[in-house]
Amino acid sequence: MSRPFLTARWEYLVFLNYPCPPALLEPLVPRGTELDSWLGQTFVSLVGLHFRDTLVRGIGFPCHRTFEEVNLRFYVRRTDPSGEIRKAVVFIRELVPRRAIAAVARRFYNEPYLALPMSNANDIEFPVGGLVAYFWSIEQKKFSLIANIAGEPAEPGPGTQASFITEHHWGYTRQRDGGTLEYRVEHPRWPVWTPVSFNLEGPMQLVFGEAFAEILRQPPASVYVAPGSNVSVFPGRRLPPG
Repeated sequence: MSRPFLTARWEYLVFLNYPCPPALLEPLVPRGTELDSWLGQTFVSLVGLHFRDTLVRGIGFPCHRTFEEVNLRFYVRRTDPSGEIRKAVVFIRELVPRRAIAAVARRFYNEPYLALPMSNANDIEFPVGGLVAYFWSIEQKKFSLIANIAGEPAEPGPGTQASFITEHHWGYTRQRDGGTLEYRVEHPRWPVWTPVSFNLEGPMQLVFGEAFAEILRQPPASVYVAPGSNVSVFPGRRLPPG
């Protein structure tokens, strides 16, 4: 088994989940995969999270071990030659606060990263709850993703929407030549909170384009917050042609 390319602790993940027309996502589906759905409905998720103790190939780089990320993603699946169904995510856009992080992700995975000023205001006290908040800016416009939680998280049941959203252990990304890169993401099952309140603000079209901004202007179908865990991201491999 290969060694992880990246290890980190992902903390306080916020998932805002929106129904999305398949026609909007189909042009972005990597070759060799297909759109995944929950009860016949396809989703995009706006996700905020906090990286800690980040190592790339076992090496920690100063000022690049702790940082925020906000991403917009959707869900696909692939059946490998052995018959295993690999449930996965595809990123539409990923935001981080360091140019070097974005450059490494683009270089090794061709992921759609963008470096922007970012911060967080996470303040959680177990088991009481608290605030999870991510902030970023572009062109002097400010954005925020905020959720208030209370009590203790609960493990989502099998077949629930929360399980569908949080239980993906593969990633696929289109390559510059039209091929597809597959990579594995290891983490334990996460319990989740359903926030008592949440808020999303900012001109999303500046970051995600008008079509997805229109989706994000609608009320989400669900919102979850996960405490997170240690995570390992393994080196990618290209899918064979066809």
